[in-house]
Amino acid sequence: MGLFIFFAMVAALCLAYYGYLRKSSWQSPDGYFPTKWRKILQEKVAFYNGLTAEEQEHFEWKVEEFILNHKITGVRVEIDKVDKLLVAASAVIPIFKFADWRYDNLFEVIIYPDHFDKNFATEGEGRNILGMVGTGYMEGKMILSKRALHDGFANEKDKRNTAIHEFVHLVDKMDGVIDGVPSMLLERQYTIPWIDLMKTKIKEIHERSSDINAYGGTNEAEFFAVASEHFFENPKSMQRKHPQLYALLEEIFEHDMAEREQVLRRMEIGRNAPCPCGSGQKYKRCCA
Repeated sequence: MGLFIFFAMVAALCLAYYGYLRKSSWQSPDGYFPTKWRKILQEKVAFYNGLTAEEQEHFEWKVEEFILNHKITGVRVEIDKVDKLLVAASAVIPIFKFADWRYDNLFEVIIYPDHFDKNFATEGEGRNILGMVGTGYMEGKMILSKRALHDGFANEKDKRNTAIHEFVHLVDKMDGVIDGVPSMLLERQYTIPWIDLMKTKIKEIHERSSDINAYGGTNEAEFFAVASEHFFENPKSMQRKHPQLYALLEEIFEHDMAEREQVLRRMEIGRNAPCPCGSGQKYKRCCA
């Protein structure tokens, strides 16, 4: 036991020293965001399209900053610019409203072709993991499935995005523990209401009276990550069905996602098309 504690302390010191070196060598973007990269964001990241021009510029800066300062490595799969941009977008979305945020607890994102198991095997039985935040000797690393990474952005309304899920775990972990209570973002007066609401919502999942992904019933940490996926993927649905949950997540992330979705709808819907709210009227005479 004493030997284990010794090695754990050595590992912690090594990580702290490595973190210090990273901070001292942190790179900042030069202000030029390639047009090809911007086109990829426009085609694949709905969150980006719901931003103002000024906000899009900030999003691009944060995406490039992430790519400059974090390794993105493929294992048995090639990694291209689209993969890197989607990983970076997944990282930026949860912390977009926090201008100075850095993932100091992440050094590398490792990408596998598809499902993997706890030993990171991608062949054989028992493969059921699409993403995870590393611990122990894998501390400071995140592992993602390439297929899950792309699927998360291909379907914008399914309430699921594996990469965002894992980055929310990292946000949660910034206070030292992944427990579903993101102390770095959650103001003190909202902590108890948030904990109470999580318990209520997890109970609803266990009673099968909730449309929230059942995996969120595993524990508070998974509930926070699953609920955050829902918040960023289909905010209007959450606001309608879970108004209190939506309101508290809005406080945590300081972001009105339902309003962002309205911006996207106004961009996509013709004025004479049926209004998506289901009123039966033309869009121009209803929500427009």
